[in-house]
Amino acid sequence: MRLLQLGFLIALASGLAAILIYITGVSNLYYNRISDEDYEALETLQGDFRKCVSANGLGLEAVSGKDYCQVTINFPKDTVPKWRDPTTGELESLSFDFNLCEAVAAWERVRNSTTILTKEYIDALPSGWEEYAWRRINKGVLLNRCENKTLCMEKLSLVLPETPPYFPRQFGRCAVIGNSGDLLKTKFGKEIDGYDVVIRENGAPIQNYSDYVGKKSTLRLLNRGSAKALDKVVELDETRKEVLIVKTTIHDIMSKMIREIPIKNPVYLMLGAAFGSAAKGTGLKALEFALSICDSVDMYGFTVDPGYKEWTRYFSESRKGHTPLHGRAYYQMMECLGLIKIHSPMRSDPNRVVKWVPSQNTIRAARVASQKLLGMVGAGSSNPLSSCSLIKKRVKRKPASISRLKKTAIKHQKYVKGTTMYPLENSPGHGQLCMVPA
Repeated sequence: MRLLQLGFLIALASGLAAILIYITGVSNLYYNRISDEDYEALETLQGDFRKCVSANGLGLEAVSGKDYCQVTINFPKDTVPKWRDPTTGELESLSFDFNLCEAVAAWERVRNSTTILTKEYIDALPSGWEEYAWRRINKGVLLNRCENKTLCMEKLSLVLPETPPYFPRQFGRCAVIGNSGDLLKTKFGKEIDGYDVVIRENGAPIQNYSDYVGKKSTLRLLNRGSAKALDKVVELDETRKEVLIVKTTIHDIMSKMIREIPIKNPVYLMLGAAFGSAAKGTGLKALEFALSICDSVDMYGFTVDPGYKEWTRYFSESRKGHTPLHGRAYYQMMECLGLIKIHSPMRSDPNRVVKWVPSQNTIRAARVASQKLLGMVGAGSSNPLSSCSLIKKRVKRKPASISRLKKTAIKHQKYVKGTTMYPLENSPGHGQLCMVPA
């Protein structure tokens, strides 16, 4: 009898558990359910996007894919690709597939996040020093998994602020300057110098090219090679005030130069989001950084006009290894999602209007729908902190000069309730690490 009673109780408990799981699942499903309005928003986004590419893409054409998210950007059939895959030897494609849902959802998270690596970020990560920190340092036996944490901290301290030095929307109009030889076709110098912030890449010089690339330089994004030649990079800036952002790891050579030369410029490591299908390279990372700190972002000096022969630099011989067609298609996608504005020899009018860019209301509605479709953390919620999959209280923080920020930055700080958001690598649902005020 007791066995029967025990069995009944177990069955009852199992049933209740199943009901609870079902209710939870249904409520989550309901919360993230895709409505007719969501599908309509995605359809409107895709329609306006296709029109925008046709109107502004200089021959590019966007075609709908198999669902509301997928689009294909095609180049004219007479386009002559030059880049070959170093592994297969195949020529670059004339057709590229993109996911608009991933783009509108992921880039919104970028715009709300900090993209500078900080000590509070590493401290807040579970096993941050053992699992993460050592990967941002030039690797060695003593640094593996930061078993010698003191040495890890010593190396990173040179480039590791306690908290972010920049806020989302801190700056107004920003220009990202690439290194394409196309810059020599148009004298954009004075126009570029009119921006609030100018971001340059690697070892691109200013002297002798100022008519084409301008004189102003606020920040410079560096790859591995440029970071190892830090002493040469700082000589490019006569004011010695240019902020240097390293997108890879800190190197022993770089550390030695900071200490011994010394390098007085602020130097930071970039903490960036991962875009698996995006155009690769420093250019995209520079745009990502700009979008995390600026109201609006314009780009110059990227190979984005038709008829290119090969990827060139304005200050040196042509260079192999880039995929210009993929890059051009991706940047056009960014422009037609309202993220950036492209300037090039064939788009040199500073007052050029980008036609058919989806409205902010359309993008906002499509972003909510996209987050639901992708199962992102906080999908469908109006709470700005709903995307926080890991929340930590900020133990201490230096007095922030928020009161001296521009209105849009102050407004954003109020919107996120003073929270700092960091992208989490390999996070299911694109969750973020959020540092909330103590």
